[in-house]
Amino acid sequence: MLLLDYQNVLIESLLKERFSGAAPASIDQIVSDFDGVTFHISTPETKSRILISISVKCYSELVQYGAQQVLEREYGSYTVPPEQGYDFSVQVNLDDLPDTPGARDDLIRRISLLKRNAMAAPFEQAFDEFAQLQDEASKYTSESAPQGVREGGEVRAIHYREEEAIYIKASHDRVTVIFSTIFREETDRIFGKVFLQEFVDARRRAIQNAPQVLFRNDPPLELQGVPGLPASGAGEVGYITFVLFPRHLTKQRREEVISHIQTFRDYFHYHIKASKAYIHSRMRRRTADFLQVLRRARPESEEKERKTASGRTFRVQA
Repeated sequence: MLLLDYQNVLIESLLKERFSGAAPASIDQIVSDFDGVTFHISTPETKSRILISISVKCYSELVQYGAQQVLEREYGSYTVPPEQGYDFSVQVNLDDLPDTPGARDDLIRRISLLKRNAMAAPFEQAFDEFAQLQDEASKYTSESAPQGVREGGEVRAIHYREEEAIYIKASHDRVTVIFSTIFREETDRIFGKVFLQEFVDARRRAIQNAPQVLFRNDPPLELQGVPGLPASGAGEVGYITFVLFPRHLTKQRREEVISHIQTFRDYFHYHIKASKAYIHSRMRRRTADFLQVLRRARPESEEKERKTASGRTFRVQA
């Protein structure tokens, strides 16, 4: 199966071209990404100053979970006031790039990860809360722990699509990430269940360290009392739950875990559509084979003479 890239490939390729010494040129491009995210790459002042802006549907929610601080931490002096109509902007001066090729590649990588870094804020906050709750729980037994430690932290909701959201809840022994997703067609629901069953079976067979994956059509218990949950009509809404255990939340692995889990929804629906396209291509190929068999079975020349019941013959005109 294909793993989707975390970075925006178009931004990455454009910056590589400009950073490699290509002649400065005016830029004014709007780039669309997954989940309705939009980038604007332009040179509003001079050809040597590239402005990259991002617009995210749920940016106001992300700011509540520390997105502004995360982005300023990642981009530092490259941060500029956001362009009108966008949420966050960085500017690169081609006349003042890092000296070493490695540093330039790192800058390209970081800028192409603008969407990933913006969406990482609630995950980082939840992982930090997990560490705090884990330290607090270690002071008590399971029976004597305060209610706040037993129940875990608040549910962070990110409404990143029109009718879909990500919910993140930290507890003292895990972090639960729940995706609500819409299945527009019955076949999508069937394919989706098959894919998710493979996630479950893979963990049972060989990948014991993988997160636990659960699927259901009604809201999980972690979302009780959360306002704004999508109405489940005729099984159209599905909830996919990932349970991240302490081994997934170490400082060495958290960045990779955040990157992987962010792309799950796109990965999931991409492979549903790819599977449908593959099956349709097989059906068309099989139909073409049947038509070829029928064409080969047709007589090359029509019979010119036929007989009546009495034995007399007569010719048939073509």
